[in-house]
Amino acid sequence: MSSSSRRRRIVRTAVGLAAVLVLSVAGAGAWFYHRLDSNITTFDAGGVATERPPAPVPVTPGASVPVNVLVLGSDTRNDGNADLGGGEEGVGHSDTAVLLHIYADHKHAVGVSIPRDALVTVPSCRLPNGGWTSPRTNQMFNSAFTIGEFPKGNPACTQNTVETLTGLRIDHTIVVDFKGVAAMTEAVNGVDACVPNDVNSHNIHLKKGMQKLSGQPAVDYLRARYGIGDNSDIGRMKRQQAFLSSMIRKVQGLGFSLPTLLPLADAATRSLTVDEGLGTAMKLVDFAQSLQSIKLSDITFVTTPWRYSGERVALVHPDVDTLWKLLREDRTLDGQSTGQVGDASSAPAPATPTSAVSPTPLSPEQTAAPITVVNGVGPPGLAGKGAEAVRAKGFRNVALGPTNGGRLQTEIAYDPALKAVADQLAPLFPGARLVEEAGSEGITVTLGRDYHPTPATGLDAADAPAGPTAAATTRPAPGATPTPSGVPTGIAENSRGADTDPCADLTFG
Repeated sequence: MSSSSRRRRIVRTAVGLAAVLVLSVAGAGAWFYHRLDSNITTFDAGGVATERPPAPVPVTPGASVPVNVLVLGSDTRNDGNADLGGGEEGVGHSDTAVLLHIYADHKHAVGVSIPRDALVTVPSCRLPNGGWTSPRTNQMFNSAFTIGEFPKGNPACTQNTVETLTGLRIDHTIVVDFKGVAAMTEAVNGVDACVPNDVNSHNIHLKKGMQKLSGQPAVDYLRARYGIGDNSDIGRMKRQQAFLSSMIRKVQGLGFSLPTLLPLADAATRSLTVDEGLGTAMKLVDFAQSLQSIKLSDITFVTTPWRYSGERVALVHPDVDTLWKLLREDRTLDGQSTGQVGDASSAPAPATPTSAVSPTPLSPEQTAAPITVVNGVGPPGLAGKGAEAVRAKGFRNVALGPTNGGRLQTEIAYDPALKAVADQLAPLFPGARLVEEAGSEGITVTLGRDYHPTPATGLDAADAPAGPTAAATTRPAPGATPTPSGVPTGIAENSRGADTDPCADLTFG
């Protein structure tokens, strides 16, 4: 055989081997994607409300628009999750809820944590038999997930609830259970987390300090409520925000390439329930890759402005309304626009000044409403001066409460039946936040550092709180998240940057 014939034979053999290799890889890839697709569970879009908030309008055709993703953590013990979470099998609650708002420029994002005990309106939701419930007010937020007792929960109902609460259109909803958390943290070889103290409670055992967590310890860290930090659900959310930040940092460090994302997708899809828009592996990978331009420093986590209402949580108005309005207009928390959404060209969304309210004259019943004024700052005499201002308005049943120092912003807490009276009080305390507190006796005005009596009812110089505003006089503790400039106080107090020290501000107290 001639040398030229041998060369042609070698070339043909090489080409044949290459073709076999390509087909093999393609076949393996197709098999892998098929396996991922078969892992994914989707929920029926038929349970999503037909009347929904409008989709954002781009400035020009084809321009980017913001994306809202609702991420829910289910505490179900079904499908093997009892091995990680303990307890008995049953329909779980959505004890973790983060609304991720990805700005239209795809360079910034805000993750909003909604307390599981927050009292909200749960709108009409579909049942397994095809019927729909009636809307219910004053319900715990996490109860929406259990309506109908679907085996994997009712994420469509929770999505409906969030859309009703926020006025934001939810583009995607993702539910992750204990197994999903364990698998994803193992897929990235662990996530750095800060444990504020040794934990030996409720079969959870963690050591104090920074450490790399994956699998069972990661699940324990995220679900622990007792024996760690301040034992509160709010403190648990702060730890979850810090953990998510570390998870994002880890994935960004590994890169958004397919070799990184596909194993992560393989781990995640085995325990995910998603909307039909994310129902394939490639859709999940494409979505993840669309986020690669967002720097860690451009991600902020916020807990909805809140306060306790008995054993539950009340959302604080107008702060929470301001938060939703900022996101609906695709504005950053300090009111800046990305300039890519049509209705974002309207004015910024600061909280409506309470002093702008023009209440109607007081009725005899209103003047008799029980009002308690509390000194929430500390300097003696402040509550007395506040009470003088209330009496001067015409209210007759005014008392002083015990001093409770440390308050930054004045609050007016009222029973729903006394809202008209609270509206009458609001102009006396500019910037105060009004908090609906069902079952409270009368109205309680807790004065904060932002309250400055007018000269007619003012304090002596020795009694006056120092500094012009809370934001100007209050310095964060070492390592704590600084208050962002220009951000409404009720939002700033509940925010943390994703690049914040993971050991900082892990409790609400």
